[in-house]
Amino acid sequence: MTKIILLITFLTLSLSSQELQIKAKLFNSDQKKGVSVFKGDVNIIKGNDELNASRVVIYTDDEQQPKKFVAEGNASFVIQTQDGSKYRGKAQKVVYIPKSKEYYFYGDVYLKQLNEKKEIIGSEVILKTVEGKAYARGKEEKPVIMIFNLPKDKEEK
Repeated sequence: MTKIILLITFLTLSLSSQELQIKAKLFNSDQKKGVSVFKGDVNIIKGNDELNASRVVIYTDDEQQPKKFVAEGNASFVIQTQDGSKYRGKAQKVVYIPKSKEYYFYGDVYLKQLNEKKEIIGSEVILKTVEGKAYARGKEEKPVIMIFNLPKDKEEK
């Protein structure tokens, strides 16, 4: 039997006036609880952002607007912030809070800023895009690794 892919037609988000497209093999929703669960090769696209994971749970408020996304299972992503910074990465778990535009990455996190040579590797990374702040934590046996380019010193003549 061939695998059936459920395509959830475009949902409009009033927070950013962009379409949210979600593809998954399985979909369950409980509107009263404000929980939608997508399983199996989940792919979410919103504007320039993309999220892929084994399972994604979307929590909504009373107006059915997303208030939190939780992606688990080999999550990979591409994010473009309001200031134009573009990130690519992977983690075992990703939590996104749309209202504050904050991302929380957990478990074998790799985050690379594409417009600049900046990389963060750790077990927990928090990216607060509105504030322009980042936080990273490693494990006892695996410290945080940060990689970035330093400007070359100008040769004195």
